[in-house]
Amino acid sequence: MISVLEKWARGLDAIVEACGWVAAWTGLALVLVMAGNVLMRYAFNTGSVAMQELEWHLMSPLTLLCIAYTIKHEGHVRVDIVYAHLPARVKQAIDLFSALSVVALSVIVIALSWRYVMQSYRIGEASPDPGGLPYRFILKAMIPAGFALLLLQSLAATFRALEPFLGGPAEPPATVPVDAPQ
Repeated sequence: MISVLEKWARGLDAIVEACGWVAAWTGLALVLVMAGNVLMRYAFNTGSVAMQELEWHLMSPLTLLCIAYTIKHEGHVRVDIVYAHLPARVKQAIDLFSALSVVALSVIVIALSWRYVMQSYRIGEASPDPGGLPYRFILKAMIPAGFALLLLQSLAATFRALEPFLGGPAEPPATVPVDAPQ
């Protein structure tokens, strides 16, 4: 049972890794669009509403789709002052509770935001500004998509947190960082 949970967790990790890597490239696109907007504004005294809106259209996948990726790589802020001094079994229980809480939160946000996205799609919502971008539902769809990835990452964390309670190793197996020499 333990190896099955770890296998599922690794599969979910792979999905989050791939989506996070692709979403991270929107950072480059965002920098290029912002630089282009600044160049157009100050060098040529012109600008585009669509290009300005594209900035926050790119910020949405960058932030929402990279949340799960950041958590997977433990790039988030942690407060370990109390946690570090707790017994291993209490830490394991906290890890399991935390993972299950994020699973529940993700499901709630996905359920609540899906109607929001579909309403935008049905009415063909576009930018209210002249020259703005159409298809506002794509931007809004980043909310359930980002939380779906967070759900996958939280399920992987739940599977790993369950292992000690099912007779598996008390500590998760060490992973080799992606950029570490072999």
